Amino acid sequence: MANRRPVIISCAITGAIHTPSMSPYLPATADAIVASAVEAAQAGAAILHLHARDEDTGKPDQSVEGFGRIVPRIAGKTVAVLNLTTGGSPYMTVEERVRPAAHFAPQLASLNMGSMNMGLFPMLKRHGGISGWEKDHLEGSRDLVFRNSYKDIAYVLETCRGNGTRFEFECYDTAHLYNLAHFADEGVVEPPFFVQTVFGLLGGIGAHADDIAHMRRTAVRLFGDDLVWSSLGAGAHQMRVAATVAASGGHVRVGLEDSLWSGPGELAVSNADQVRTAIALIESIGCRPATPDEARDILKLQPRKGDT
Repeated sequence: MANRRPVIISCAITGAIHTPSMSPYLPATADAIVASAVEAAQAGAAILHLHARDEDTGKPDQSVEGFGRIVPRIAGKTVAVLNLTTGGSPYMTVEERVRPAAHFAPQLASLNMGSMNMGLFPMLKRHGGISGWEKDHLEGSRDLVFRNSYKDIAYVLETCRGNGTRFEFECYDTAHLYNLAHFADEGVVEPPFFVQTVFGLLGGIGAHADDIAHMRRTAVRLFGDDLVWSSLGAGAHQMRVAATVAASGGHVRVGLEDSLWSGPGELAVSNADQVRTAIALIESIGCRPATPDEARDILKLQPRKGDT
């Protein structure tokens, strides 16, 4: 077992893209998010990527209070690395988005590395009966730029600088890798660089094998041995991207934030099921899932609160 390469599995529990009407299995309350996160960790996820939602409506909630309903409870029930979003929702300001990470000082937080058109509206064709805020959330993305300017990125880095928090750098296209290289050249981010390349979301790079190879080549050229490469595939691309990336030496992210599906027309019933599928893929190519402590070591994270 010691000779098999450890692959970090991140699990994104609920996100801010999918809406409750799309799947009865999408965790949309604090209790459901906590239970799903703990189950995913028990299944083998080393990192839990966390968003919060409004208790009554299921809307994305980036308040400290919203995260306060989930973060301490999850931290008390698992040793997995907690990764708090600073992406929040594309409809939020950067000041709103960074507040939970600034308050809770997690070992890891996500950071989007560039602005992009974020097209969520095609999901209206795939899911019937969507109305109210959910319809507005999706339809409004026809005219939505997810702002992550250089000033915004610097603001998140500066706000979290004193916390010891490290970052999962989310890169939706090639230019985002170059943006990260810029901040590295400026000396405001330090290696290793945990780069999460995102494939198949409308507005970002596609999910073709050539797209994956191109992003990997570019990241390796820019960051060399300082790169810790991970990837996710949106929607139906999820497990194919996971298999391709793991076989290419990378780490993987799954979870209901990224895909509601376990197969064509078949909804995934839990985050843990997606983690188990990812483990089967990883083990089939002679690798094994990394433990949370191995993930901490690979990413050079600060000690977990309470650890000596």
